[in-house]
Amino acid sequence: MTDDSIEHDVPINRSSDSASYGHTQSDVALPSLGEGQPSESEWMPKQETKQGTGGSVNADVAPTGEPSFDVYDHADDGIGNAPDVDYASNEFVPDANVPETVNFVAFGSENGPFTTNLSPEELSSESTSFGAFADFKDIGPLESPVLPKIGTDMADDIPRVSENRAPDKAETGLARVDPLTIRPRPSSCILAFMLSLAFFACAAGIYWFGVHTIDGQSFDEIVWNAVVDDTPTWLDTVSHTLGIRWVIPAISLTTAAIAFMVAAIRKRWLLLGQMAVFGVLVYAATWLKMLLPRPMLMNISSSPNNTAPSGHTLLAVGCGLVLLVAVPRVWRAIVALVESTYCGFVAISLIICHWHRPSDVLMSLLICGGLMMLALVFTRQSGMDSLGSRISSASIQIVGSVMITFGIISCLYASYMLWQVYPGLGVAALWVKNGAYSVMVTAIIGVSCLTFGLTLALRQITASPLTRLGLVGAPPAPPEKQR
Repeated sequence: MTDDSIEHDVPINRSSDSASYGHTQSDVALPSLGEGQPSESEWMPKQETKQGTGGSVNADVAPTGEPSFDVYDHADDGIGNAPDVDYASNEFVPDANVPETVNFVAFGSENGPFTTNLSPEELSSESTSFGAFADFKDIGPLESPVLPKIGTDMADDIPRVSENRAPDKAETGLARVDPLTIRPRPSSCILAFMLSLAFFACAAGIYWFGVHTIDGQSFDEIVWNAVVDDTPTWLDTVSHTLGIRWVIPAISLTTAAIAFMVAAIRKRWLLLGQMAVFGVLVYAATWLKMLLPRPMLMNISSSPNNTAPSGHTLLAVGCGLVLLVAVPRVWRAIVALVESTYCGFVAISLIICHWHRPSDVLMSLLICGGLMMLALVFTRQSGMDSLGSRISSASIQIVGSVMITFGIISCLYASYMLWQVYPGLGVAALWVKNGAYSVMVTAIIGVSCLTFGLTLALRQITASPLTRLGLVGAPPAPPEKQR
């Protein structure tokens, strides 16, 4: 079961009036005020927004979206009376014998409702409204519902609703109580933006070193010649399999198609837009190969033309990243591990098959990572996880921490080995060959782990910010009605 398929058992009640409709009803027990403060609010099992007065009421929503109300007796409501209902207008009629009523407001979301008690002074006892985000209607004598002040943030923020306008989902319910239900924390967006700049800066640095310095061109040339003799047999077999012209595009495009289907099935429409823009930017990055210069600083046996960045690496990494951000939370850690391994093999295989130089594939990995982190800055609403499924994930924490740590250590070790062989690069010394090959493999593994590990972590913190309302995990089932 994924985080998008959470279901809750709800008690069923059928009254004589609603039975004729043949609908299943959900019981919503409204809190009553005894002599003290309002009792604890109860969970609302449906996606509804209610505002009204005390007692116990059944809400039955007909297929047309029009609500009808039935009243049942509450044996021990602290007052001894329940409100009547004028069925002609679906309007609550306060009982004259009830000295004081309880006011409440409840906001329901797709997977997690939220209710709060209010004192009689905070909400007009005259107002009663019933509706859903998609079809909100005013019920009662008032032209628009009188909405309360909740805490210190709700004074005039909640929009008034008329019969002629349905409110935007972002303007009602939980979004007005806690903005983190519809957007990530600003600190998470700033972190993603800063990491994207860091990745772009590293990509530019790799390009400058590998293309515009003699030592960088010499390093690429040494690795280009070393892979013929130093590659293990099993890796050579895998590399030449991936080196078949159609294999990498076929695997990568299939991965991307699965990612877009998953996002569409999960109804993550804003995420689909992010993924589409990301794909366009990755494709645009392939044109850098024709725009960036490559000066001839030394005699080389590889191609004299500029081959940075690698288009095949951009394709493989880009498709792997869109799958990572599209899948539900429970699959993200697994996808990060699998795609990181696949993209590492693709990058190494392109070098072994003499399609690209080490600087080409490293630059591509960094460009894709930077573009995805930039895309995550704009995560909003339907691009995020559903409210009832936002929990801290042990798998993401463990896998993400291991991948990021291993990636950092690998990159540091590759930098250390490069520093060791650096004196021999300018003269292409023979003793540099094994060290340069190890630098290439270690750097690719490290950058691939960093790219997918950081994307895994950033996807979690932008898609599942834990809100102040405690919307963590599935809400408990409402208690059974006491008769």
